[in-house]
Amino acid sequence: MHLADDRLLWFSIRPFASNAWWGVVAEMGAYKYMQEIWRKKQSEVMRFLQRLRCWYFRQLNRVHRAPRPTRPDKARRLGYKAKQGFVIYRTRIRRGCRKRQVPKGATYGKPRNHGVNQLKPTRNHQAIAEGRVGKRVKALIVLNSYWVAQDATYKYFEIICVDPFHKAIRRDPRMNWVCKPVHKHREQRGL
Repeated sequence: MHLADDRLLWFSIRPFASNAWWGVVAEMGAYKYMQEIWRKKQSEVMRFLQRLRCWYFRQLNRVHRAPRPTRPDKARRLGYKAKQGFVIYRTRIRRGCRKRQVPKGATYGKPRNHGVNQLKPTRNHQAIAEGRVGKRVKALIVLNSYWVAQDATYKYFEIICVDPFHKAIRRDPRMNWVCKPVHKHREQRGL
C-alpha cells in the first residue's frame, strides 16, 4: 500500500473514529459483558464452565463460605459490596419434590392426606437455601441470594450476608438500616 492509499483508508474510517461513536461502545462495561454471558447458559463455554463448577461444588460441604462471588455483576446488583462486613455463602438444595416425614410411609388418617412422595414444598428452592444459611450463621443478616448452578440432583445458590456489628456496615449510611433489630432473621419471614 502506498502512502496515498493509507490516507484514503484513514479518511474513510475517520467518521467512525469520532468521540460520538466511541461513546456508544464505551457504555458497555465489564459487568454488562458478564451479564450477557450468563444469559446464554446453553452456549458451549457456559455449559463447560457449569459442568466444572458443579463438580467442584459437589466436593464441598452443603453450606460453605465462598471466597468471592461467582457472579460479581449479579451480586453487586443485589447489594453486595467488596468491603469488610459483606460475606458470601454458597449452599446446595436437592432438586425435585419433598417427601413427607412419616415412619414407613404410614400417615394414619384420611385418604386425602396419604400422600408421601409427590409433595411440593410451599417455599421455592431459593427461599429454602436462604433459610438454611440464616440458621447456620445466626450472627449475620441475609441480604439477598442468586442462582449459581444446577445439575441433575442439586441447585446451587450464593447468599449475600452482612455482619450488622461491623463498623464498616454501621457507619455506612446506605447499609446501616440492616443493623436494626427488626431485620433479624428476615429470610425466615420472607423479607
